[in-house]
Amino acid sequence: MDNNKSKVISAAQMAAVSNVSNLTNDRIEALAGGHGMVNIAIHTVANVITEEILAGGSLSIKFADVRRLPVETILEKAVNTAKQSGADGANAAMITAVMMYLAGSAAQVGIPAGNRKLGATCRMLAGVDRSGVSAIPTSKMNSKISAFPAVLAVNQAMMDGTLSPINGRDVPVNVGGSPLYGHSALGEDIIWPGMAERGAEIGTKAMMDAMAGAGIRPDPLHAALFGAAAILEVIHPDAEVPEDQGQYGRTTSVRLVGRTAAKTAGLPEKVHMHLTNQEYDTAQLVGDIGLILKDIGGPSVIGMMALAEILACFKEGISSGFSASPVNAPLGHQGSYAVAAMKALLEEGANPEEIAKKIAAERTAASLNPESALVSINIIARKASEFGNGPVTKLLINATEPARTKAIYKKAEFTYDQLSQGKSVAQVVKALDDERLSVVENQASALFSAMTGEKVTVKTANLHSAARRTAKLVKKYWSFDPYVDVTVTMGDKTAVMEGFVHGIIPKVCQGQCQDVAWAVPFAAAVMDDLSLSGCNILNVVIPVAVASAMKIGDPAVIAAEAEPAAYITVGIPGAKAHATEVGKLALDIINYM
Repeated sequence: MDNNKSKVISAAQMAAVSNVSNLTNDRIEALAGGHGMVNIAIHTVANVITEEILAGGSLSIKFADVRRLPVETILEKAVNTAKQSGADGANAAMITAVMMYLAGSAAQVGIPAGNRKLGATCRMLAGVDRSGVSAIPTSKMNSKISAFPAVLAVNQAMMDGTLSPINGRDVPVNVGGSPLYGHSALGEDIIWPGMAERGAEIGTKAMMDAMAGAGIRPDPLHAALFGAAAILEVIHPDAEVPEDQGQYGRTTSVRLVGRTAAKTAGLPEKVHMHLTNQEYDTAQLVGDIGLILKDIGGPSVIGMMALAEILACFKEGISSGFSASPVNAPLGHQGSYAVAAMKALLEEGANPEEIAKKIAAERTAASLNPESALVSINIIARKASEFGNGPVTKLLINATEPARTKAIYKKAEFTYDQLSQGKSVAQVVKALDDERLSVVENQASALFSAMTGEKVTVKTANLHSAARRTAKLVKKYWSFDPYVDVTVTMGDKTAVMEGFVHGIIPKVCQGQCQDVAWAVPFAAAVMDDLSLSGCNILNVVIPVAVASAMKIGDPAVIAAEAEPAAYITVGIPGAKAHATEVGKLALDIINYM
């Protein structure tokens, strides 16, 4: 490599990585204030939990006659760290409780004095009030609703006399409210099991129906969690179960609730953690997290979005979270691999180098755009480390830094060579976006072919802005109103869908165009990934940095040329400003050199 080329590439690389915010159109600095998402708190809490446990801290929630358990030291640190990372009190409490649960803490222990619940303990440490289940919202799934439908259904069944197998009016004086009810066949074998199963079923079904009624595709996990939480707000959550339903002292009514809620929602019986493959009983998982939600206070929509990303740590994809899915979502959705990395580091004999390789391999294999998948993890881990560094963020950075470095170098070298041959910056940027589109289409075809057992191809054409709107912003940035034609083949079937987003999708949802309905999920996944390409804007930033270091022109002018050429990457605003900043720094570096 000639000396000038090496200097230019070095200057461009260093300028690009000087501020991770310049590598994405997502407003990741705002995340640290809780604006948009609170997933930075997922990463910093994972750091605290991992560091404390590896140092000998206790995960145990004990039935002890003490004011404070040793585990509360970790909980308090985690809650405070989450608050410092953008989460308010209720969201900090929920993130801490669920992550501690996944790390190995019990959700409940003891009865009656000294009884402790993980959710309630975190809520008290966070200094927030309990809100009641009906006030908790779902995460945003285009729209969002509260858990009120589940609570309403449970309460309506109570008033109708169909929830409990025994009418309370028939319970004798001195039996009701006594241990003769609470620790005997009446409560443990008849009333609470009956209410647990009936309540979980109707609460879960009510959530599914309500989501559908709000135009939301019903989300089984949200429905099951809220169905469980709603009935656990009513029945005795610490009650023993009939002997054929579980082990005395180990199984409570919480599992019965979780089992019915999970079954009603259609969730698998077992789920497995990414990286470690640790198996979880879905019934216990749903019941325990439902119990946490009952006690946690009032998490917000963005708190529940964080919960969805935490629970995306399972391979089965039971969560609506994006961060382990094929689609590379906005950076506020990153979170699942922080949880999986925490679990992997806590295993006996954990080898961080091997875990790092596994993270890179898993995420690459499952993504529509492996570069964006790994760069996205790197960016958010680096941003989170500014607020609380630790073993998890270090591991995530180490796992993804080789891919980020390779991506930056290849784009910088390609840009230098192309510009040296007389190509324009716009031509270079378009070539990089052509490659990006090809990667997504090819990855989609490979993933869907493996999934279906038939050869699947997805091809896009005529992608441009302003399919149905005339506003200036919409005309400039295509993701707000995309026009695209998509052709999908599977085996000997072909679906040609012109005007896919603004035309075909609404028609299919209204019962029309059913001949191509089978192809919509395949095409939609590709368009989801493309429309969210702003998570990674290397295709704009690096060419501008290189061109600026080559002194082809003023960085601001070069950035203005590059942005519209990025017909895939620039679906939303922001790239021009970031590229200008990086270009100016690259020019300063080359001048200093």
